[in-house]
Amino acid sequence: MARLLIGLTGGIASGKSAVANRLAELGAEIIDTDLISREVVEPGTPALAQIAAHFGPEVIAEDGTLNRAVVREKVFANPSERQWLEALLHPLIRQTAMDRAQRSQARLAVLVVPLLFESGQYQHTDLNLVVDVPVDVQRQRVLARDAVSEDQVEQILSAQMSRAARLEKADRVIENSGTLEQLFAQVDSLYAELVAER
Repeated sequence: MARLLIGLTGGIASGKSAVANRLAELGAEIIDTDLISREVVEPGTPALAQIAAHFGPEVIAEDGTLNRAVVREKVFANPSERQWLEALLHPLIRQTAMDRAQRSQARLAVLVVPLLFESGQYQHTDLNLVVDVPVDVQRQRVLARDAVSEDQVEQILSAQMSRAARLEKADRVIENSGTLEQLFAQVDSLYAELVAER
């Protein structure tokens, strides 16, 4: 088990990936639930077979992988279908992430979870780190980065825990409305502090 398990979260376009990448450069082991969510539905997995049986063969692309666009259409049109899919995948993702955390020999393991607080996974970490930016900065970044409309951005933001609620649950906060250099300086300082404590 890693000596310290950190939960890393933040709203959309807050800079979670930049912080995780910097922590990895410094020597932390990164356990990214977004990547795990893709692994658990790779060809040959039981989860992929269950999804195909439930939604039909059209959710499997020609190369045998999950056709995410088709699944997205099906689940966004029907909340009960989304709940079915989440009930299948979320426990698998959580279990895989926690297994990796248990096996980690790093001084710091970082569990990157967009919905860290909403999912309850923050209760299994030693320290919870929130990457924070003002909502208007998130809005600008998502519009610049993703091919989405302003309405979609608002839907995404309203579906996530509020900034105030996230900050209230945070053990530590990294502020990311400045430059990358400023962000990295905060990450480097926090890493040095946490490693020194162990």
